[in-house]
Amino acid sequence: MLDNLKKYNIVLASKSPRRQELLKGIGVDFTILTKEVDESYPSRLPSIDVAPFLSLKKAKAFEDTELPENYMVITADTVVIIENEILGKPKDREDAIRMISQLSGKVHKVVTGVTVHTKEKTKTFSVTSKVTFEKLDNQEVEYYVDNYRPYDKAGAYGVQEWIGYCGVSNVEGSYFNVMGLPTQKLYKVLKDF
Repeated sequence: MLDNLKKYNIVLASKSPRRQELLKGIGVDFTILTKEVDESYPSRLPSIDVAPFLSLKKAKAFEDTELPENYMVITADTVVIIENEILGKPKDREDAIRMISQLSGKVHKVVTGVTVHTKEKTKTFSVTSKVTFEKLDNQEVEYYVDNYRPYDKAGAYGVQEWIGYCGVSNVEGSYFNVMGLPTQKLYKVLKDF
């Protein structure tokens, strides 16, 4: 399907098993290469622009790296936004409990920014989904945090885990975007690249 990509050595710059699974799911062959990147951003940057800003920053970090011939690097960053506050990855158990309690009973946005970067061209885009959480009691929040340890996830939750089954009542927009990679939009971008 994505025959136009055959000329590229595609690199996914993500340790996330979810992103790897989702990229495989749209039929892309890739290798994984990661780089530590400072994930700071300008404080005046609107919250909706943070994820695409960070995905582009991650892609540009590879410019001084030895990459395969005809490379294409795909980077992504996901943020959870509630009432204009960005919830990143929790620092510890207490932080995870605080974040999920903050999301409980409310609607929040999940924004994933994606950058597709080659020597000749760079394309950055973002997708926003709205997620509604049911009201969760303290026991449910602690059960989730203690059993799923969501410390590597923006907003301290994975929609594909228990909390998504039992705590998420509605997703408006791309479900896969909430998992960390807006596959439909990425497929379209790759097809037109």
